[in-house]
Amino acid sequence: MRSLIVFTLCLLLPVSGFAADELNGANTAWILTSTALVLFMTLPGLALFYGGLVRDKNVLSILIQCFAISGIASILWLVVGYSLAFDAGSGFVGGFGKVLFAGMGENTLQGDIPESLFALFQMTFAIITPALIIGGYAERTRFAAVVLFSALWLIVVYAPVTHWVWGGGWLQEMGLLDFAGGTVVHITAGVAALVAALVIGPRNSFGKAAATPHNMTMTISGAGMLWVGWFGFNGGSALAANGDAAMAMLVTHISAATAAMVWMFMEWMRFGKSTALGTVTGMVAGLGTITPASGFVGPAGALVIGLLAGLVCFNATIFIKQKLKIDDSLDVFPVHGVGGIIGTLLAGVFASTSLGLFSGQGFLKDSITGIGQQLTVQAIGVAATIAYTAIATFILLKIVAVLTGGLRVTADEESQGLDIVDHEERGYDM
Repeated sequence: MRSLIVFTLCLLLPVSGFAADELNGANTAWILTSTALVLFMTLPGLALFYGGLVRDKNVLSILIQCFAISGIASILWLVVGYSLAFDAGSGFVGGFGKVLFAGMGENTLQGDIPESLFALFQMTFAIITPALIIGGYAERTRFAAVVLFSALWLIVVYAPVTHWVWGGGWLQEMGLLDFAGGTVVHITAGVAALVAALVIGPRNSFGKAAATPHNMTMTISGAGMLWVGWFGFNGGSALAANGDAAMAMLVTHISAATAAMVWMFMEWMRFGKSTALGTVTGMVAGLGTITPASGFVGPAGALVIGLLAGLVCFNATIFIKQKLKIDDSLDVFPVHGVGGIIGTLLAGVFASTSLGLFSGQGFLKDSITGIGQQLTVQAIGVAATIAYTAIATFILLKIVAVLTGGLRVTADEESQGLDIVDHEERGYDM
């Protein structure tokens, strides 16, 4: 009898081991949904958000830039981007073992979801990140330069940093906490936008009333789509339909709502009126800031992160435009860059279980030593991402300028508008 039991257990062991590698239908369904939500953030969410913020003679150029980047990034991700980000390689960049999704079939798994789905989910991140950057140089950059720069930037900057943080690279080995892209998405996009704004120079209309948004209805509609899509961005990064995904969605919403209200009241106190533009910008700042911490913090921590996002990003926006006179046209660096820095650092604080009501999800158990050590890792990740992105972006812009005959349009072309100059079309038939 005892021999029969042992024999039966031996038969069951391989089955148990195999079950751990089986596809999980619930997780797969959730990541399928999340993937659609993240693509929805770019098309049409970001396209409408940015499109409404520029003048009517440039609205079509913003929309087609988002579409073009979506197509180019998708192809490059298939050809080599995914491999450089997630294939085994050095601590700096992945190898070429997954070029053209080599070895990926219908039954190939990444964890307990199809690897094809994981690659597609990550592709949507690779799409929105270079699309965010166009807000830094909007209304004055040649379409050819936008396309070439975005393509090169994806390969040279985005893919390696993704490998550092999520693909087994050196920052992941150090233990950097970045749940959904504080460094990978927001700091890289924000820093790249700031460098581009400095290299290309300000719009001729910078600081004048003529540079105001042309369609706030479009912008607010796009902002609403971003808010909804961000549930897939952060919640989907759990790669499972579980409590981590649910908590990530909850804290994402809390931070966005808090930052929007803080920004609204900051405007109210400083200028006597709150604006629709300020409120939705605050919301985006709250979303970007909670992103790296969304899988590690609790609701009370998210409240503090949202409060700081609204306060700090509001003042950063004013400082960069009014004090430094930098024409980061659609506030990419003060919202995404600064927000990504704050969120990445605060993930190292609120992930602790020793903060009482403000405790996170148990990634740090010691309130002094643990937080200090983790903050050091977070700071290294932030500094490395900023330095590498700034240097690489500057070099790429100079290369693109040579290859395309210049980054920006002429003064006359800028006055005429990029819709006609670059595309011989109009966003509005007036």
